[in-house]
Amino acid sequence: MEADLDLCQGHAMCSLEAPDVFDVPRRGTVRILMDDIPENLRGDVESAVRYCPTRALRIVEDRSRGDTSWRRSTEQNSTR
Repeated sequence: MEADLDLCQGHAMCSLEAPDVFDVPRRGTVRILMDDIPENLRGDVESAVRYCPTRALRIVEDRSRGDTSWRRSTEQNSTR
């Protein structure tokens, strides 16, 4: 997972869709709560990405490990 903190406006749609994966404190930006995101949460995470009004979330699959698990890549600020 990647979260662009410059785009995140704290709407918290992600935490409604996938509360085990995302947290958005009051007046804050998204926090990704897991390093490894299990396959059983894939649908919830895809919904969170789809419904983010600012498109601040992106799924990054970890193909280097030879499995289908996802890994938190970074919480980054955009460089635009």
